[in-house]
Amino acid sequence: MHYKTKIIKRKPYKYAVKSIRLPDNVIKKIEVMINGRDKDEIEKIMEKKMQKIYTNFAIAKYQTDYLLSKDEIEKIEIMRYSYKKILRNLSKVAKKDLFDRFTANFTYESNALEGNSLTLKDVVIVMFENLTIKGKDLREIYETRNSRIIVEGIINNKFSINHEDIIKIHRTLVKDMDINAGYKKLPNFILGRNIKTTPPERVFEEMDQLIKWYNQNKEKIHPLKIAALFHGKFEKIHPFEDGNGRVGRFLINVILVNHKYPPLILRNSQRLAYLKALEKFDGEYYDALERLLLNKFKETYRKFFEVYIKYI
Repeated sequence: MHYKTKIIKRKPYKYAVKSIRLPDNVIKKIEVMINGRDKDEIEKIMEKKMQKIYTNFAIAKYQTDYLLSKDEIEKIEIMRYSYKKILRNLSKVAKKDLFDRFTANFTYESNALEGNSLTLKDVVIVMFENLTIKGKDLREIYETRNSRIIVEGIINNKFSINHEDIIKIHRTLVKDMDINAGYKKLPNFILGRNIKTTPPERVFEEMDQLIKWYNQNKEKIHPLKIAALFHGKFEKIHPFEDGNGRVGRFLINVILVNHKYPPLILRNSQRLAYLKALEKFDGEYYDALERLLLNKFKETYRKFFEVYIKYI
């Protein structure tokens, strides 16, 4: 922030000026007349103006609908802006602690959705103390350890939506487990869902189409909506021998984080709602999955990131 003086009707007025870079690299300048205001008041006005600019940019850029309306996008953009502010104001140690906690929570919930019996406390011990848990299946231990590497990579923008990175995520997840890494060689099915997954010989082609669809639409469709659509399409393909749900949920956050949005957590307590949303997606009713991810996005921000800041 810097200051400048304007002469208006022969009188000098002092302004606080700040430049911000929008996602399309356009620079916008924000000016706030000081006019006797204290620093805190100036910063609050500046923040409101910045939020408005980011919101207007998103509304102009992305398609809106009855789920992602202008009002909803405004709420999301305020969260996005606040999330960036949280990260900017945290020390290196506090930021590491925040994302260690996120990694443990995300991994516990995502693995629990697939039947992993480790508790959150077990997950913390396995991830950060590098210990095993007596009486637990080694597969549960390995997928927990491996998930830490993936989540940390997502947070640090190490992955993109392409064949190489999607397979790398899967290979990392199933390391030391008796599961073939990479696209499946044998047919598989989804337990409890009346849908045929893509046969092995067509997996690369359908994944290629999905990746191309994503790259063609990622600047038109809001990141939350495209993450939901990508996830539903990915799970229908079911490209791997095992680990499709976990990889699919990793990819939701790859999309969000790469677009500078906070990541989300799908909790095991919403397992039935999640499975029903995927079933509806199979029948080409996409709204349920989009609504679920929108709600989990807002819930994760409010109940995880905001709560963390409140207590530190």
